[in-house]
Amino acid sequence: MRAAKLFEAHQFNGSQIAAQAVALIGKLYEVERQARELQPDARRLWRQQHAKPVAEALHAWLSEQRPKLAKADVTAKAIDYALSNWPGLTRYLDDGNVPIDNNAAENAVRPLAVGRKNWLFVGSQQAGERAAVVLSLIESAKLNGHDPWAYLKDVFEKLPTLKYRDLAQLLPHNWRPPGHGTTPAHSVPVAPAA
Repeated sequence: MRAAKLFEAHQFNGSQIAAQAVALIGKLYEVERQARELQPDARRLWRQQHAKPVAEALHAWLSEQRPKLAKADVTAKAIDYALSNWPGLTRYLDDGNVPIDNNAAENAVRPLAVGRKNWLFVGSQQAGERAAVVLSLIESAKLNGHDPWAYLKDVFEKLPTLKYRDLAQLLPHNWRPPGHGTTPAHSVPVAPAA
């Protein structure tokens, strides 16, 4: 549930309506904290029982508050955003695999967004495309729990001699650090010395 626009309306404008909405959204996050350790099916049931009534109350309350505000009001814009995106904001209620928000994705992208002006000076279109590929690999390695330096070092060492059909084993979701018990598909195991 993206509460950022309502939170900003409260923080920067002191909107009491936004403060009440943020409090209700806080209840949704509390329900989510209680469901954190549950398996996806159990989490979905928990959300249906505990979060869905809160979300429905929030929707009704936002719909009731909206006509009280001027169209140009920051809180009105935040409420309009929430109401117009309601199906997407509440999608997580119906699927235990979907997180309540996209904070993990935003945190992964933030370093790139912060440095976006620096990327104007990569030299050329081709250099920018190469930088994007490398940065995508680095972030994908992080998302898969790998040390990016170890991942790239291993990939760049193996790449020159790897057969085309075996390239998929170097993708971050398939890659295993050297010495972690997996034998690459292209190599032949060596029999132990007698």
